[in-house]
Amino acid sequence: MLRIFKATEKNIDDILSIRIEMLKEVNSLSEEYKFDESFIKATENYFANAQQSTILAYSDDEVIGCATLCYLELLPTYEHQNGKRARLMNVYTKKDFRRQGIASTMLYMLIEEAKEKGVTEITLDATGQGTKLYKRYGFVPSDECMVLNFSELLKRNIANFEKYGCHIHKCEC
Repeated sequence: MLRIFKATEKNIDDILSIRIEMLKEVNSLSEEYKFDESFIKATENYFANAQQSTILAYSDDEVIGCATLCYLELLPTYEHQNGKRARLMNVYTKKDFRRQGIASTMLYMLIEEAKEKGVTEITLDATGQGTKLYKRYGFVPSDECMVLNFSELLKRNIANFEKYGCHIHKCEC
């Protein structure tokens, strides 16, 4: 029997397991890959305390899909006068259950909730597989923003420093 519903704190173990499976697949990690304990704790903390909604899909008692909408409150702008926005993440269905409308149902549930909450914009990063689904719901590609990725910036700056013979020293002051 297929069940799709909004997760609660009681579902944290299933949220973690399906999210880790999704991250391994999307990032081409081996089945044996182990995420750091700090990553697991931060993820648990996020789902327990952050403004988010997660939809889970089950076939009988097995979790087979997930989708999360992270709510963001930003400074209001002319186009988003209430400042309520959201970020869609982790839309995933196990391989054996794809193309059955499960991801579409989860996405629909999150979009409807976002509308009820007054969200004026939902953003996401799409994989090649997901693009078609998101376009059906009205998502469009955007060139509006620039991103500063601190971990990439740090790698690049260290490489640039070393390229010119410079070294980063920690001050012992």
